[in-house]
Amino acid sequence: MKKDKVKILVFPCGSEIGLEIFRALALEKNIELIGGSSTNDHGRFIYKNYVDNLKFIYDSNFIDSLKKLIAEKKIDIIYPTMDEVIYILKKNEENLGCKVIGSDVYSLEICNSKKNTYEYFKDFIKTPKIYSSVEKIEEFPVFIKPDRGYGSRKTLKANSKEELIFWLKKNMDQEMLILEYLDGKEYTVDCFNNYKNELLFCGPRTRNRIMNGISVNTKKDLTRIKEITHIARIINSKLKLRGAWFFQLKENSKGDLVLLEIASRLGGSSGLFRAEGINFALLTIYDLLGHDVKILNQDFIIEMDRALDNKYKLSTKFDTVYLDLDDCLIINDLINTELIKFLYQCINNKIKIILITKHKGNLEETLIEKRLKHLFDKIIQLDEKEEKSNYINNKNSIFIDDSFSERFKVNKKIGIPTFGLDAISCLVN
Repeated sequence: MKKDKVKILVFPCGSEIGLEIFRALALEKNIELIGGSSTNDHGRFIYKNYVDNLKFIYDSNFIDSLKKLIAEKKIDIIYPTMDEVIYILKKNEENLGCKVIGSDVYSLEICNSKKNTYEYFKDFIKTPKIYSSVEKIEEFPVFIKPDRGYGSRKTLKANSKEELIFWLKKNMDQEMLILEYLDGKEYTVDCFNNYKNELLFCGPRTRNRIMNGISVNTKKDLTRIKEITHIARIINSKLKLRGAWFFQLKENSKGDLVLLEIASRLGGSSGLFRAEGINFALLTIYDLLGHDVKILNQDFIIEMDRALDNKYKLSTKFDTVYLDLDDCLIINDLINTELIKFLYQCINNKIKIILITKHKGNLEETLIEKRLKHLFDKIIQLDEKEEKSNYINNKNSIFIDDSFSERFKVNKKIGIPTFGLDAISCLVN
C-alpha cells in the first residue's frame, strides 16, 4: 500500500453495510474514510468526514456530480454498499476517475436479479420452485419477494390465495416472484475471492433473528460446511466475483439446501467473522490494490447479537471536565470503563480533566492502586461538608457526578451542563 493514506468514499454510508465498513476500517492507519449519503442518515453521526446531499443514483446528474466530488476530495476508491449502487458505479467506473469495489458487471446482472440467479444456477444448485401465476400454485403457503430487492424488504409468507392476491396488488410497482415456501434452517455464507478468482474463505452462519432484513442474531455453524463449500465453489466457478461476497441458503422440508440469493458485497452481519480476525472490508481493499492476501481460519465458535445503538451530537462546547471519584470513576472498587473512555477522548482533544472528590481514604494511594494518578490536570480534595460548586469557576466546562444533589447545585450556581453516569454515552464519540 502506498505511503499516503488511501481515500475511500463509502456510499451510502448510513446503511448497515456502511456502518460495518466503518467499524472494520476506522482505525486503519493507511486509510482515510469519507462517508457519503443522499439522505440525512445515521452516517453523519459516525463518519467524521461526512458529505451529505449526494445525488440519488437514478438522477441524470448523478455520475457528473460524483465525478466532481471524487476530484475535489481526491478519492482513490469508492466502496458502494447497496446492490444497485454497486451495479451503476461499476458500469461507469472508467468514467469516474477512481476504482470501484465490486465484481464485474455481468456477474452483478446475475446477482441483482433473483430470477436471473435462479435461471442461471438451476442446473447446478437447487433453487426454489417459481410459480408463474397464482392459478398454477399447487399448495399454500408460498413466499413472495421482489425480483430486485435489498434485505427482506417487501418479502412475505402468503398463507392463502386471497392473501397472495392482496399483496401482489399492493406491490404492482415492481416485479414480484412467487416461490415455494421453505420452512427450514436459514444460512448466510460469507465468502472472499481474491483477484485470481480463488475462493479463500467460506463461512456459514445461521440467521437466528432477523430485523428489517438484517440478521441481528447470527452464529457460526459448520455442521454442513462440506455441502456449503461445494455450493460456494459452484457459484465461484460460474461468476467472476471479487472481494467479499455472500449467498443465502435455506433448508426445504426434506433438508435439502436451496439457494435464496447471491450478493456481490459483504453481508450486514459479516462482522461476526471480523471478531475471528477476518476483516472482509480490509481484505477487499488490499486485494483491489493488487496485494496477495492471506486469511487466518480460527476454529472457535462465535455468536453475535445486535440491537439499535445510540449516537449523539451535543451543542455543548467545553474545554474542561470536572468529575467525581467515588461511585463515579470508581464503582464497587472497579474502574468505570465507559467514563475512562470519555476521559481519554478528552486527552486526545486537549480538554482539561479536573478531579473534584470528597474521598475519605488516602487519595494518592487509591489513585496509584487504580493506575489513575497521572490522568488528571488538577486534583481537588474536599471535606464532606464542602460544596463542589464553590470550586468550579470555569463557565466553559461540564460536571460529571453520580449524585443528583451535587449536579443540581452545580447547574443552578454555575450554570454549566451536568451529567450523571447514565448519560456518559452521549459524551463519547
